Amino acid sequence: MRPAAFLDRDGVINLDHGYVSRWEDFEFVPGAVEAMRRLQAAGYALVIVTNQSGIARGYYDEAAVLRLHEALSVHLAQQGVTLAAIEYCPHLPDGSVARYAVECDCRKPAPGMILRSAAALGVDLARSLMFGDKPSDVEAGTRAGVGRCVRLATNGNALDSDPDIDFPDLPRALDALGIA
Repeated sequence: MRPAAFLDRDGVINLDHGYVSRWEDFEFVPGAVEAMRRLQAAGYALVIVTNQSGIARGYYDEAAVLRLHEALSVHLAQQGVTLAAIEYCPHLPDGSVARYAVECDCRKPAPGMILRSAAALGVDLARSLMFGDKPSDVEAGTRAGVGRCVRLATNGNALDSDPDIDFPDLPRALDALGIA
């Protein structure tokens, strides 16, 4: 079993401009692609775990998210980065699209996306990492049993200044964790 690096999408990999659903609106966080390369070289399976409540809100459909994720996978592969999986949660309990307006086990802070991908990929959760920009990301990782959970200030969000989990961005988090 190998470890995984679970990465939130919006705010960790791409700048969170609010409900990004089209490749032409996708803008990488500076240093994110190189950081993913570093994680991959260190032996981590790369898994994106992202809440996509825009689906439940009716802003876009699942097909749009799948197209974006396909474009992201292709682009990253061209950059030497292979994603082991992309998990997304389309649910929101008070969403306007009835079929997605449900309580689920996958919407972070619930650990469902992490647990499902870990089981499918044979991941050692205790040796894994979770990177997110919100407390719900850290909570999901903690609830799943991920060994180290990190919160990033990529989108200018305020951190609690906990030096064990809070870092300005993914590259500096990897530096602090000793991942070359």
